[in-house]
Amino acid sequence: MLTKLTIPMPDDWHLHLRSGEMLNKVLPYSSQHFARAIVMPNLPSPVVTTNDAKKYRQEILNNLPEGHDFTPLMTLYMTENTDPEDVHLGFLKDDITAVKLYPAGATTNSDAGVKDLEKIYPVLEVMEQIGMPFLVHGEVVDVDVDIFDREAVFIETKLIPIRQRFPKLKIVFEHLTTKEGVDYVLSCNDNTAATITPHHLVINRNAMLVGGIKPHYYCLPVAKRELHRLALIKAATSGDKRFFLGTDSAPHLTTAKESSCGCAGIFNVANAISVITQVFDNEKALDQLEKFLSINGALFYGKTVNSQHMNLVRSDHALTIPKNIKTSKGVVTAFDPLIDVYWQVV
Repeated sequence: MLTKLTIPMPDDWHLHLRSGEMLNKVLPYSSQHFARAIVMPNLPSPVVTTNDAKKYRQEILNNLPEGHDFTPLMTLYMTENTDPEDVHLGFLKDDITAVKLYPAGATTNSDAGVKDLEKIYPVLEVMEQIGMPFLVHGEVVDVDVDIFDREAVFIETKLIPIRQRFPKLKIVFEHLTTKEGVDYVLSCNDNTAATITPHHLVINRNAMLVGGIKPHYYCLPVAKRELHRLALIKAATSGDKRFFLGTDSAPHLTTAKESSCGCAGIFNVANAISVITQVFDNEKALDQLEKFLSINGALFYGKTVNSQHMNLVRSDHALTIPKNIKTSKGVVTAFDPLIDVYWQVV
């Protein structure tokens, strides 16, 4: 049995760091386990301009623990008023790496998102020309569409038309949750890729709904049926270069999760690497692990693979769940993957 692994330092291609005290508390978990991360822009006051992104990046760097080598890669929150020239210059100056689409009302702090996709076509035209990735939260928000069908309907009604209109645009289908999503990415060329989260690899919707409502497994997009989870595992462990890690780690105070209108989001970054490695081990696919964690995303984003390395060791006993994070306003509950996890970063 393989008990030790060394892989290039992983990257996180979808991460929520928040701001203020929450940023200060959660950042060390990311900067310890990842060399780079695509930082989501959906703060209460969204990151909508390059100047906003530069300020947010500085806030992150100001909170970086001493000795941690971590590069935040900044994104802009797409609105119907996003300035194509600002996007162009920000990308050329390496101040921003990508632009993120949130359909209005799709998830946390998405009210300022896009309602009419045609209004962002001028921005997409520029992004296609300069090779800038377009990150999509792939769900429709129509009230007549069941929440478990939002991703599949988005593909048919939104994503396929965008791809037809902009065939060379680099698109990342974020936090994939369905077999339909996997099949769509596999049908595309190398300009389309997808991130997959640790939690969608280990839970299906039963984790949230069976035996009582369990709000710490509520995320958006929501976990789906078991057949979709199995499709995600097959994609992640295949080694296909179009699939790579995006933790979508999204911290909320426990009181905000355990309420009559609980927040969507799972704080998983404290044990993300361990959980994913265990999934690959269970699938007898550890030889594909570094592609998913360390190589595929870097290549898609046009970055070099990290030269530093991470060591993992398989323990002879299951690891305990990471401790909850304490803040002045309450705690943040760490992700319980509901499986035995033996691999740990050393």
